[in-house]
Amino acid sequence: MEMIKALTLGAILSATIALVIGSQGSSGGALAIHMAHIADFKLYWSWPIFLSGSGLSFGLMLMQR
Repeated sequence: MEMIKALTLGAILSATIALVIGSQGSSGGALAIHMAHIADFKLYWSWPIFLSGSGLSFGLMLMQR
């Protein structure tokens, strides 16, 4: 259950940070922010932020057990 919660929080973190940085026209360097086209929507996304945010969230949830 913690992994599902961590992936959700990682997705929210990634979408929020990528939206702020990507809407300014920057790729964020090592953050590798790119625009993803999903159906008729455009979404800024970053896999490195998603993976690190999910890992951080998972670690914090395990420490709270």
